[in-house]
Amino acid sequence: MTEQAREERFDHLFATTVRERLGDPGYTAGASPDAPDAVPLTYGFPYPDSFPEAALRDAVDTVLEEEGSDVLQYGGGEYVDRLHEGILGRERRRGIDATRDELLLTNGATAALDAVGATFLDPGDEVLVESPSFMWSLAVLDNHGAELTGVDLDSDGLDPDALEATLEAREAAGEPTPKLLYTIPEFQNPTGATLTHERRERVLELAEEYDFLVVADDAYGELRFSGESPPPLAALDDSGRVIRLGTVSKTIAPGVRTGWIVAHEALIEQMSRMAAGGTNTFTQSVLGRYFDAGHYQQTLDELLEGYEERRDAMLDALGRHLPAGSTWTEPEGGFFLWITLPEGVDAEAMLPLAAEEGVTYLPGERFYAADGKGTRSLRVSFSHVSPEELEAGIAALGRAAEASLQ
Repeated sequence: MTEQAREERFDHLFATTVRERLGDPGYTAGASPDAPDAVPLTYGFPYPDSFPEAALRDAVDTVLEEEGSDVLQYGGGEYVDRLHEGILGRERRRGIDATRDELLLTNGATAALDAVGATFLDPGDEVLVESPSFMWSLAVLDNHGAELTGVDLDSDGLDPDALEATLEAREAAGEPTPKLLYTIPEFQNPTGATLTHERRERVLELAEEYDFLVVADDAYGELRFSGESPPPLAALDDSGRVIRLGTVSKTIAPGVRTGWIVAHEALIEQMSRMAAGGTNTFTQSVLGRYFDAGHYQQTLDELLEGYEERRDAMLDALGRHLPAGSTWTEPEGGFFLWITLPEGVDAEAMLPLAAEEGVTYLPGERFYAADGKGTRSLRVSFSHVSPEELEAGIAALGRAAEASLQ
């Protein structure tokens, strides 16, 4: 039996949604070239020195000493409750007065979005997404059979005029109203844009008028280096239409795989049934101690200094190395910049050359729900490598772009 035949003999057992996608690389296709010596500006990883190893080690020791076997049992111990309190306390600082019944812990923000999809989406349901948007989120929604429609954004975030035009066009055509709008309102992935206060108000007005829910992914909301943060969508929402996703992957460490959903109690009740089983209560206990001991804010303050230094280093390098006609965003926080190269450059086609020059990135067209968009654009992350590596990586990107223009 050939390897292909061995694989295909299971095809008839897959769910319909899986069978329909066999052979389809999907939104997350196209890994970066194998270039171990290149500067990786590809993925949004925290820089390794940012991980609070000593504080986490102290938290592990404390919960094991104080709670013993209880912390390893189903449901965990008292420190799980303290994590709930810690998260709700952080939410209150952002103007969101949520209760325990309006909070659901998940195994990360991706699992939170998956729970949203499982609760609200039937195959064929329409979901509006920013154009561009985070490709893994597009993949999660696609896995639930959603039809994705992109809505343009600019330096001020999602364009409410474009959103309204999309909704009006669907209504005029007799098409169903989308169930969900998925947005990353703060330091958007991949562009770094932040939705303005005025636009947030308009988005909520449209959600009420057209009867859809707003899924607000706040993975980067606490990573602000400068400027003032607009109130979160959930803080402005008085109709219960916002489903807010949070995570500690960017502010503590991705490996702890802990996120949450804040939403109206009636929505949380149903999402809790669809959240794919239990969460890791041992990790939650450790994080409960971490919050309780005051480590969260201390670590966050240190993180912001490191990320701001890296953001500034990248912006400085871009101004010196990219060819004339290039543009880029200048975010006040988060992990990412969005670069648009001059006419005649295809970021996807340029990637192998860039890897040879010494840098990798993610081409922009991978972040769109519709094909053929973002060919001149690319996402770079300043979060993972040192300022010196950022200088070398952007210099390599500039060489590749100049060569592609010739």
